Amino acid sequence: MESLSCLWLLLLPLLRLSAITTAEPCELDDEDVRCACNFTDPQPDWSSALQCVSALQVEIRGGGRSLEEFLSRVDPEADPRQYLDVIRALRVRRLTLGAARVPAPLLAGALRVLGFSRLKELTLEDLEVTGTAPPGLLGATGPELTTLSLRNVSWASRGTWLAELQQWLKPGLKVLNIAQAHSLAFSCDQVRIFSALTTLDLSDNPALGERGLLSALCPHKFPALQSLALRNAGMQTPAGVCAALASAGVQPSHLDLSHNPLRATANPASSECVWPAKLSSLNLSSAGLKQVPKGLPAKLRVLDLSCNQLNRAPLPEELPTVGNLSLHGNPFLAPGAFEPQEDSENSGVVLACAHSSLAVGMSGTLALLQGARRFA
Repeated sequence: MESLSCLWLLLLPLLRLSAITTAEPCELDDEDVRCACNFTDPQPDWSSALQCVSALQVEIRGGGRSLEEFLSRVDPEADPRQYLDVIRALRVRRLTLGAARVPAPLLAGALRVLGFSRLKELTLEDLEVTGTAPPGLLGATGPELTTLSLRNVSWASRGTWLAELQQWLKPGLKVLNIAQAHSLAFSCDQVRIFSALTTLDLSDNPALGERGLLSALCPHKFPALQSLALRNAGMQTPAGVCAALASAGVQPSHLDLSHNPLRATANPASSECVWPAKLSSLNLSSAGLKQVPKGLPAKLRVLDLSCNQLNRAPLPEELPTVGNLSLHGNPFLAPGAFEPQEDSENSGVVLACAHSSLAVGMSGTLALLQGARRFA
């Protein structure tokens, strides 16, 4: 029990909880699936989180406090193999850490411990990571994650934070979500190749813009990328995004530019950009478009122009060759007014608008909520 207490002492202050109304610090559901803790009291009872050891999903809030004091109570550089049996007994698969100011050595130490667990999904949220981790802690000794989500996390290491975090994790990451980032200007020469990453979501970074995207998409670091989401990310034209993709050598098949204040026109240089050959799905919904943007790919399987401000039906020459076209939610399209022609190349018209009216600024939150339902 003493070794178990030491293990959780290293992990507990980093965890985060969504809303909880009970006065108890921690609560485990009847099925031993979810465990939630709320350590906001001035003198929190950290030991109450021991009941979370049997949960699959753990979310604990650190109360917004600094965790500097824990560096004197635990040794983040200690060999976690001394607790190997205890760590492997943990059932946690999804973990959310946040709402605290965390010294980098403490975070690195926690990830080293979790490297011997069965954790697959990690969320860091509302964290301020202070200082830098000792070089001896780096070396892909952390968990073998499939999904890593970061929201409102600041790093003292600034442009090197992604490379630093990457070294704490084993290879094999498939999904990376970064929202409300304080810096996406990465030191690309230090970033290793994300060889297995298929999904990159940079949504809800309104200050990013197309120039920032050039810095965030480190050239040739995402060879397996299939889906790129840039909702509410300050994008201005699809052609400008195309230019950034070309510069980075990124070849996604799905591109989401919804919830951006897009312009229909493009400068001559970007409008001549060659889109990725694999791109088959382009989402331009809820982007305030009054006409179809210029410089779109010549052929698409799916094009979503729903929930825009189109006052007339697009002309055939304005559209690419597309299998499924969504136009619902535009002013020109009153219910029943649009009848697709059977002999048209764009015969697969989709009339259902798949997006909420809660538009810009909420896209990443809605996506997280939708993802959470899959585990309910």
